[in-house]
Amino acid sequence: MHKMEHISPPQAQPKPRKQTQGVRKTDSTESIKEFGQVDVPTVQTNIHCLTIIGQIEGHLILPPQNKTTKYEHIIPQLVAIEQNPDIEGLLIILNTVGGDVEAGLAIAEIIVGMSKSTVSLVLGGGHSIGVPVAVSADYSFIAETATMTIHPIRLAGLVIGVPQTYEYLDKMQDRVIRFVEKHSDISTQRFRELMFQTGELTRDIGTVLVGKDAVEEGLINAVGGVGGALSKLQDLIKQRKEKEDVIH
Repeated sequence: MHKMEHISPPQAQPKPRKQTQGVRKTDSTESIKEFGQVDVPTVQTNIHCLTIIGQIEGHLILPPQNKTTKYEHIIPQLVAIEQNPDIEGLLIILNTVGGDVEAGLAIAEIIVGMSKSTVSLVLGGGHSIGVPVAVSADYSFIAETATMTIHPIRLAGLVIGVPQTYEYLDKMQDRVIRFVEKHSDISTQRFRELMFQTGELTRDIGTVLVGKDAVEEGLINAVGGVGGALSKLQDLIKQRKEKEDVIH
């Protein structure tokens, strides 16, 4: 009697994967699809970049279609930068039409009071209340084609012509003028002349300064771009460290 041997069935061979060249999605592709942007390589740096774009939003909430910088978001960032020992310099990039006067002055005052080295760069435009923010840094740059609009403080909409209203506007305007004069090389008299100059704007009052004109007026320190701004910021950081070493 023959003994029957158990023969195991042949093992099924795994099916080879179908090669789909170019179908695999990378993280960068996903970022472009989901957010419209690519991932920026993370590099250890001692500089923080802060952008102020669109309209500086203050006590009034602007419509969602407006490009805005919310000052209640900017201020905590500035405080965090001041407290972070790894950050030695701050680069402020501006492309703003202006906005709320008190919100803009609040941002400018915090930048002035920081112990970190600061450099501002105006790209596109630094108009209206963006002017004090631009001059609040230790050193300021403006792109060759960028513009800055200097005009009196205005209230949008209907203004009741009572003496109290004009007095309030005049005092607020003086705050802006004093701040700009203190933190730039322009004189109060010249800044007022530019502010109340007629024939420049559609409202027939104010002045538009383009690139080197802002430098020649003493409002901005130099014409330049991001490379020059970063180089200057590193120089300021080095100077501050040397001064601290001498003190200690």
